[in-house]
Amino acid sequence: MAAKTTPYEVEMTQSHAPDVANRSLMPKVLLPKPAELITLPSHMACHDHSYTQIVIGLKGQAEFEVRGMGNIVGPGQGCVVTSGSDHAFGGIVGQSDILVLNMPTPSDDDPLLLRKLNELTTSEIYFQLDGQIQRLIQMLVQEMQASPDDLLLGRACNDTVVALLQRHISALASAHKESRFDIEVVDRYIEQHLAQRISVAQLAGSVFLSESQFHVLFKEQMGVTPHQYVLNKRVDMAKQLIEQGRLNLGQIAELTGFSNQSAFTHTFAKLHGISPSQYKRRWSAVS
Repeated sequence: MAAKTTPYEVEMTQSHAPDVANRSLMPKVLLPKPAELITLPSHMACHDHSYTQIVIGLKGQAEFEVRGMGNIVGPGQGCVVTSGSDHAFGGIVGQSDILVLNMPTPSDDDPLLLRKLNELTTSEIYFQLDGQIQRLIQMLVQEMQASPDDLLLGRACNDTVVALLQRHISALASAHKESRFDIEVVDRYIEQHLAQRISVAQLAGSVFLSESQFHVLFKEQMGVTPHQYVLNKRVDMAKQLIEQGRLNLGQIAELTGFSNQSAFTHTFAKLHGISPSQYKRRWSAVS
């Protein structure tokens, strides 16, 4: 992905036979690896190829545009780059690492999943993986990192992940329905990334909406802005951690995604009218 990969390269080799005067040229087809771990460039690059790819985010945030449809791909998210599709890609937040599964070149006897992938419309090419699949992929990625040149391992990784995705092909095909604003999906994303900075673009990407669409729908349905909603989630979790009594306020501020304890105290007091330390004392007095 970081450098243009041709669909295949034909290397002309000579075959020698002692009883044949003329030498024939035999094509040798070099296909891409079945599975690759790639760090995307920090600038946007663009290419196309004649085979389908499944891209899965592992680390950081990346921007993709496939057949004119743009979206953010982060850990646990992915997209399908169908054969022959122009696509652009580049890292936008931190080091952007992805897992790329290179599918066979299209043919008349394609397996059902590959045919379905190649028939996806532009509104169906981005997807979100569930937690179980994400954990399995992380285990496979660790094995690939330990043995980067093991082609058999790469093939096993490709086959395993494709088999997992086959169970979720209906989700791949329905990810972009008009009713796709799902607060449960947004809540899960916030919970999984609560200790980190969370942008509106990232929340929008979790439900496959543009940032502007997401902001309007969110405000209409929730009555608050996404930023305020995330702050409320951070403070609610902070209250739970204070009540558990196992962490100091500095640790709680860090775990709930505040830049420092001062910012945590300011936000907590603004929302609840008392400081975290006052809340802690009150809770200790009644518990």
